[in-house]
Amino acid sequence: MEFISALQLLKLNSVSTAWVDAVWDFEFTHTEPLDPVIEEEIKEDPDVFKSVYMQLLPFSNEDDDNTQSIWVVFGENGVSAKTLVAVLSYFILSAKTKSPSLEQRLCGLQAASLYLLLLKIPGSVANKVYHQILFDTCLNMPLKCWPQDSSKKRKKDSLKSSQGDTKTGKRSKPPKKVSEEMEIDDDEEEGVYFSAQDLLKLREGIVLLVRTLLRLLERFSLRDKPQSADSCVQLFTELTNFEPVIGDMSFSQERSVNQLKSLPELSYHGLGLLCSTIHGEGDECCRRVFRKLLYVILMMKTQERSKPCLLAPSQTVCALILHIVDKQREATLPLLRILVQHICHQMVEKSEYRASGAQTVGKLMAKMPCQDYAAIIKWLYSYSRNNKVAFRMFALDVAMVLLEQSERDVDDTVDPELAVFLPHRFLVHNIVYNHRNDVSPTVRGHALHCLAQCLELDSQNATKCVHELFSNSAQTMLESGRSEQTLKRRETVQKTALTFRTIELTKHKSITTTHRSVMNTSLQNEEAMTLFKKHVSDPKTNARKSALETVMSLLKHGVISCSAENLSILSDRCRDPAVSVKKKAMQCLIDLLAALPENREVQEAWLRGVLPAVMDSESSVQEKALECLDHVVIAHIKSQGKYQDSDASQKLAWELLGLLCEKCQDLNRYFSKAFSVWAPQQKFTPAFVNGLLSHTEGERAAAAWLLLAKIASCSPKLNYGTILDTWENIIRSPVVSVTMTGHILSVLGDIASNLNDDTNTRIVDDLMSWLKTFSLPLEVISSCVDTLVRFARSDNTQDTLKFLNRFCGELVSVCESYLSGVILQEKGAENINEDLLVKHLYTLGAASLHCPSKVEKRIFLLVQSVLTPSEQQPVPAEGEDLPASQPLSQFKPNSMPTVVRAHAVITLGKLCLQHEELMLKYLPVFARELEVGTELAVRSNVVVVMCDLCVRYTNTVTRYISNISACLRDKDPIVREQTLIMLTNLLQEEYVKWKGALFFRFAIALVDPDPTIADLCEYCLVDLLLKKSPLMFSQHFIECIFHFNSYEKHKKYNKFPQTESEKSKFSLKGPQNKGKRFRIYRFLLKNFTDEKRFNITTKICQDILASFVDSELPLDSEGSEMLADIFDILSLKEMKLTAMSGPAAGEEPQEDEMAMAKAVLQVAQKKLVSQVQKRNFVENVIPIIISLKKTLEEQHSPVLKHLMAYLQVTMQDYRSQVKELFAADEQLAAEVEYNLKQFEKEKQQQEQQQMENQLANFTLSPRRNGNAVTSPAQAANVGGQTGFATPLNPHAAKGPAQTPKSALSIISVRRTYAGLVTPVRTHSSPTVFSTGKPNNTSINEVTFGEQVSAICNESGRGSKVVDEEESVLHLKSPEQQKLVPRQWNVESPLVQKLRTKKRF
Repeated sequence: MEFISALQLLKLNSVSTAWVDAVWDFEFTHTEPLDPVIEEEIKEDPDVFKSVYMQLLPFSNEDDDNTQSIWVVFGENGVSAKTLVAVLSYFILSAKTKSPSLEQRLCGLQAASLYLLLLKIPGSVANKVYHQILFDTCLNMPLKCWPQDSSKKRKKDSLKSSQGDTKTGKRSKPPKKVSEEMEIDDDEEEGVYFSAQDLLKLREGIVLLVRTLLRLLERFSLRDKPQSADSCVQLFTELTNFEPVIGDMSFSQERSVNQLKSLPELSYHGLGLLCSTIHGEGDECCRRVFRKLLYVILMMKTQERSKPCLLAPSQTVCALILHIVDKQREATLPLLRILVQHICHQMVEKSEYRASGAQTVGKLMAKMPCQDYAAIIKWLYSYSRNNKVAFRMFALDVAMVLLEQSERDVDDTVDPELAVFLPHRFLVHNIVYNHRNDVSPTVRGHALHCLAQCLELDSQNATKCVHELFSNSAQTMLESGRSEQTLKRRETVQKTALTFRTIELTKHKSITTTHRSVMNTSLQNEEAMTLFKKHVSDPKTNARKSALETVMSLLKHGVISCSAENLSILSDRCRDPAVSVKKKAMQCLIDLLAALPENREVQEAWLRGVLPAVMDSESSVQEKALECLDHVVIAHIKSQGKYQDSDASQKLAWELLGLLCEKCQDLNRYFSKAFSVWAPQQKFTPAFVNGLLSHTEGERAAAAWLLLAKIASCSPKLNYGTILDTWENIIRSPVVSVTMTGHILSVLGDIASNLNDDTNTRIVDDLMSWLKTFSLPLEVISSCVDTLVRFARSDNTQDTLKFLNRFCGELVSVCESYLSGVILQEKGAENINEDLLVKHLYTLGAASLHCPSKVEKRIFLLVQSVLTPSEQQPVPAEGEDLPASQPLSQFKPNSMPTVVRAHAVITLGKLCLQHEELMLKYLPVFARELEVGTELAVRSNVVVVMCDLCVRYTNTVTRYISNISACLRDKDPIVREQTLIMLTNLLQEEYVKWKGALFFRFAIALVDPDPTIADLCEYCLVDLLLKKSPLMFSQHFIECIFHFNSYEKHKKYNKFPQTESEKSKFSLKGPQNKGKRFRIYRFLLKNFTDEKRFNITTKICQDILASFVDSELPLDSEGSEMLADIFDILSLKEMKLTAMSGPAAGEEPQEDEMAMAKAVLQVAQKKLVSQVQKRNFVENVIPIIISLKKTLEEQHSPVLKHLMAYLQVTMQDYRSQVKELFAADEQLAAEVEYNLKQFEKEKQQQEQQQMENQLANFTLSPRRNGNAVTSPAQAANVGGQTGFATPLNPHAAKGPAQTPKSALSIISVRRTYAGLVTPVRTHSSPTVFSTGKPNNTSINEVTFGEQVSAICNESGRGSKVVDEEESVLHLKSPEQQKLVPRQWNVESPLVQKLRTKKRF
């Protein structure tokens, strides 16, 4: 017989009985070496086990009726099954030794396969072939024989190589500790290398073993072998990622084991087999499989939960679970709910894990019936209110996945109280939108991002829900009073420790607002936009970016109107301090413009956001802005013949250019900057220019001339004929377009050098005749004069001056004649033409700048006469000298209108720019006008003139900076804003220094009544001026205290000259202005470094407090007020060193290595800084404080309470060292200690009161009061029942005899901090845990073993039915010892024999 012949190759008859008995007695945990001669004979044939396997295979086929029993064959041929198993176990265990060879591994795999095949043959159990330890060892063979990843070995080698070099004598750093597990793995693989052929042979052996195991599991029941079943699940789970699978695996069609090729396919088939009822009753099998698949879904290894290793996400796992659910729906639906809870509970805090996990949760929930689906949504709502940031983040991800699915309709199977959770509205309103104000910036930003994504979903329901949030009518999400009442109930998450003490953990403070109306989430449109304006100014960058995305989506989908105010939210953020936010804002504007290209408001917002960015300080922002301009505008400019109205891109480009010619003319300088960048790139080809010229007539003419004006100076040769023809038409036209005319004049100036003399002369004559009409708008007059000057340019300077003196001098003469006629003639001022006079003054100022030699002294007095009464000073005749001196008085009111006087100021300023003696005479007059002038336009123009003169005559005008800065407290906001801007420009260019009271006056603008000016001042100080003078704030801080309190008794501070009116203007003295003072102090301190804060604290003590101690400064009312300010400043949180402060509220801890290293560095830094600060406090502060306290006590000063408050705040960092620090004053130490205790007591009372207020609307836990509480997902447990408790009908509370309905008892899953679950063995089942009170509570079954939720019974409560959904976790007490490893629940035959003997 071939089988017996093959079996003889194993030399079973040569093996001694004693050796076999020893192997069995050791229960296959250890084996004595086999006789070397026998071992060598067996190994002579490398395929000996495979040959026996193939011969034994027919005996395992039960379908063949003619097959003779293998056990009969063994008996007839004298073959001992016990000996065969012993020999097989020897080769199996040899493969598990340290560093096994390839031959040992292959023999071990084949022997294990042969043993599993032997088990498949009927009668194997009766013949005592099965042994649990050997069976489990065989299951471990594939993972043990396959070479482990060599990365660990490389890591260890690198550690060895980093040891110090003995030759160089250098001492190296000590190597990192290598884990015990890593060392074992490395030792096992040490010196063993495998070729591709070797690995292929090993894979074949593993495949054979797995195929044999699958055939075994089809008939061999593991019902009473839970440990073996767990080993099978572990093996199959590990092999799911063994190798990639080509194509998608489908479980819809049943396939035999022989049809499965890859190990993952075989593994999934095995997991499916283990879920069959042959291996266990009820849901026991599926529970075991689901528990292991949980970690495949989570893409991490079970044993490395603290440091997960990202595995390839497998959608096949989800498909397998859903296939199992379809086959065993009733048994697996409760497990499916538990699996979803565990996925949420154990999700890794990384985005790639969360995204995959959320998709899996969505697919699993899609299989649930409506009742279970609604209950899980209810649980998800509680989960989203957890303290842990990762939970709230994942809840948002799951909500977004569920929103992508179709909305479920309420059917008869859904409880009325759970029906509210089915619509998409609940997810949008109560999970996504509710987290917009989360305390964590990460969650805030993610919630806003999700809200924006809701509008992009295909589901119309989600979009409709977002519209409801911003509708003007208040809509209530829940109409049922019962449902609303249910949702108001307490949903406090509980933990039950092993000591049976219930710990109540309240929800996250960001979401525990009083539920006046939990579901009333609709906001007025205005309120909603106010809220988003707050979010786009969030301190965290990511939150601002998400808020911008949300605003863009709301605008894009018409949820909010595209008004200028709403659009300004996006355009203003293009100037955000963070570069990433600037780019995000620009991208949002680009997306919005692409979605709404025809909206004029959107077009304007796009221009106002993108164009200024071309002058941004960050080069990457400039590049993005230029790219946007090129892509949206320049790239779509084509010739007139190729233009089509149907082309939206072309139409948009011309409309944007049209806006630049009309409403957005103030942006032209940014547009010019873009062309100055593009000019060297030779971007504008002749074809482009000719295409532009074809548009110079018609409706797009103004926009075409705008572009031509920008590129004329850098473009190739233009078609001058077209330009000159257009100029001729403009000259003859009675109606002048201001914008287009300015652009045409600019083009003429650019091509002036390329025109012939005749053409130049003709154009100059046209310009002069046009200007002399004085009928042009002021903007056109300025452009004409500029163009005239450009025609004067030549290589010969004398020719240029001659040209300017001739033509500009002629304009000055014409203006002089007109002004003389108006001012000198009788009743000339009475019949004044206001518009004509303004144009003459404007032309005079523009022309006089280019021909100063033609401006006579008589013109000065003519302009002054416009500002002053005609009878005040006679105007000298032509040729007479100016009077020796002018009265230094303000411009007195006369009959001239304000607009004329305002233009006269500008003209006089231009004259002063060219004539220094005139500037010296009129500068005091300007300063006086700022002080006593009443006309807004005049004062505003005087500020502009004086600042321009400061650039030209810096040393002279610097003396009047105090007069200019006094306008920062002007009664008119326009003057204050103008002054702020002009002074900032002068300070940036360093024409003005921070001298005198300038800084303090600038700081006053921080508390300006107009918030726009206050914001502008903050921007100017921080973003423009502080970068130029980093020490500016710290140098002026102490003097700010003196200045704003108007304290002048110090010998050093606040000693600069000021008039009484200026002092009163800029004083913030008194308690009524304390808020304004401290707003300035806080602003300055926020921009301090720790070094500056430390130095300022020391300086305040030495320069100010010490002066009061030494009686240099009196403790009068003024001194007491300032001293109180000082102590309050020292108590500010902004004064505390950032190195001493903990993380900001709402910041979630980071878990990566860099963050941990940073945290360690911060701890060390805090310790060092604390020591330095403590030393400074002891040496410099405490002596002064003690002396000052005694002085204040003697005078019974009210400042004493401010001093004690300061000590109370400061000593929080030295709570245990009060007596040591204040050893010199025991009474003060006792007072400080008492105050600290009182402060802590009050703080605890406030926290307790806040907690009580938060819980005021909730009922107590049934574990505390024993009362049943109604829940939306009511569930009643039947006492004495095993397995999952069957939830009862919500209406069955009055009698237990009613028919139970399917409902879910929701269990909130929380990650424990105390450790793993502590099992208490109550009977043989390994899955039974003990929890609750022993006398009245038992849990029949828990779910997945560790850190789990439990759906349980609670008996012993009388007839009351518990409806409360309880969040139960089985914790291990921290003081308990670690779990001992589980012992094998298997007895050897030897032990059984001994026990039997003792019994008898």
